Amino acid sequence: MAEKRDYYEVLGVKKDASEAEIKKAFRNYAKKYHPDVNPGNKEAEVKFKEINEAYEVLGDPNKKSKYDRFGHAANDAGFGGGYGGGDFDFGFGDIFESFFGGGFGGKGGRNPNAPRRGADLKIAMEISFEEAAFGVEKAVSLGRLEKCATCLGSGAKPGTNASTCSHCKGKGQVEVVQRTILGQFVNVRTCDVCQGAGKVIKSPCETCSGAGRVKKNVKLSIKVPAGIDNGQTISLRGEGEPGVNNGPSGDLHIYIRVKVHNLFQREGNHVHCTIPITFVQAALGAEIEIPTLYGKEKFTIPEGTQTDTIFKLKGKGISYLRGNGKGDQFFKVVIDVPQVLNETQKEILRKFAVETGDDCHQQRKSFFDKMKQVFRG
Repeated sequence: MAEKRDYYEVLGVKKDASEAEIKKAFRNYAKKYHPDVNPGNKEAEVKFKEINEAYEVLGDPNKKSKYDRFGHAANDAGFGGGYGGGDFDFGFGDIFESFFGGGFGGKGGRNPNAPRRGADLKIAMEISFEEAAFGVEKAVSLGRLEKCATCLGSGAKPGTNASTCSHCKGKGQVEVVQRTILGQFVNVRTCDVCQGAGKVIKSPCETCSGAGRVKKNVKLSIKVPAGIDNGQTISLRGEGEPGVNNGPSGDLHIYIRVKVHNLFQREGNHVHCTIPITFVQAALGAEIEIPTLYGKEKFTIPEGTQTDTIFKLKGKGISYLRGNGKGDQFFKVVIDVPQVLNETQKEILRKFAVETGDDCHQQRKSFFDKMKQVFRG
């Protein structure tokens, strides 16, 4: 039996080569000696198997480490310093890691050629306070992968077809048999030649470079329902990335951001606002106009209204997102104390204060009565 060549020599790399350099060398040789490129060439077939075997070891950091220490003997079950008896120093866990690549191998694993669902997409949409309250239909633009129109998703140049990968026979996976001191085990791995596709494209489509999909900007019309709130999400089924191997498309998730309003604040489905009124309006009562989402509403402030009093306008809030009815609008009145007065106005207020005394100010009278009781105590 011919002696095995050094794996570094097989791949044409130095012993201190990085993982990326080893992978690049393997791919170059794999393309050069692939059976599909060299039909009927036995020598190329032997070379192809040899470089696959070399990469299987050097492409795995654990196997590479053992190979660097013990050479080809690292795979020999009878090697005393390797996996066999004697004074090996890998530890039982290392043995399994070396044999099974981190697991018990077997013939399981997901089939790379099985239909796969496309990825979900996420975008943000900013809308006004009123648009959130009443709903709106808006157009959005987003970039997503679409089936290539030139090759219809095949990845092959028009007039050509992808051929079944001869290395994995179209399965997208290859079985690697390993003989160990624990017996014979079979690992299933993604095919390095077709990268799990099960097919080899000799003449790739010039539009998509063989990917079968291209990035495109698409416009969608989004219906935003009345009553939606800041931070909520609208999901459109099937508007995400297209699936692979005839799998279903992913979904599009639209995150809603509602702009801050100059007058209104929202709490659930209720709307709140603050209305400034004059001292005279508060004392004598008055009919004032209240802004709402539905226009102006007339409201009569009763006599003697105190600052920070809250009133309600029933049904003038926001529609419930899932159900009938609307919330209410609450408005708080605050007395706007004048900051600049002329002498005539000040004199009028002084006379008013003398005329009214404390008896007209019930809260003030009550406060001072309590204060007197406290200090008497």
